[in-house]
Amino acid sequence: MSVELGGYGVWEMAPRWVGGGERARELEELGYGTLWLGGSPGSEVFATVADLLSATDKLVVATGILNVWATPAAEVNDGYRELAWTDRFLVGIGVGHREIVGEVYHSPYQKLVHYLDELDVPRDRLALAALGPRVLRLAVARTSVAHPYLVTPEYTARARETVGSGALLAPEQHVVLEEDPGTARDLGREALSPYLRLPNYTRNWLRHGFAEEDLLDGGSDRLVDALVAWGPVERVAARLREHRLAGADHVAVQVVGASPGRDAYREIAEALR
Repeated sequence: MSVELGGYGVWEMAPRWVGGGERARELEELGYGTLWLGGSPGSEVFATVADLLSATDKLVVATGILNVWATPAAEVNDGYRELAWTDRFLVGIGVGHREIVGEVYHSPYQKLVHYLDELDVPRDRLALAALGPRVLRLAVARTSVAHPYLVTPEYTARARETVGSGALLAPEQHVVLEEDPGTARDLGREALSPYLRLPNYTRNWLRHGFAEEDLLDGGSDRLVDALVAWGPVERVAARLREHRLAGADHVAVQVVGASPGRDAYREIAEALR
């Protein structure tokens, strides 16, 4: 049986959650089902996971994601065994990016397959970062959750067709709570700028209807508007619901830009209710 992620969750960089038990309880009280610890944390993240799980009663804590090149499978196995007392931990893994990993990065699909072979983690406690159809299908075959990052509701609908009913679909969504278009897009571009240099993302956007010119000069308005939900909270909530209507089982919300984290997540939770 898969982990119960809930309809919506929060995605934030893992280091922000060291000693974050009180904040995790707040998210749980607001109705978020899952906290995704992002930024390719290493095996040190397991101590943070344990603290967050101990501080909460229902919240699922997921790694989003453990990089298969940087964190040996044996360390993941050890970390998972230390958390065997709970069914609220989801081990999210992913292949990362050649531009970050360096020369060791080769045959990424085969690396994922071999890594999954080495893991001693039940399938229903595994999530896989997935964008292209081949890795989405691998998520179905070997894990319980496909976790696409920086995607649109239109992508979610196509991914649902690929995944079928074989895995939960849990896309991430960037959010800026800012109503002024110029300011909102500037904040969106700032958040997107590192990803515009990563072909794993840009190729996926090009596959789904964007053009090379959309990737220039920090990203076109069209690209920013598609990848970053901005505006009043009601409009942001509507975008999150679009993912659910398109077939997402769960949406991981990442507030970016100048939006104050705690207040923003509270506003979003209230709008979704």
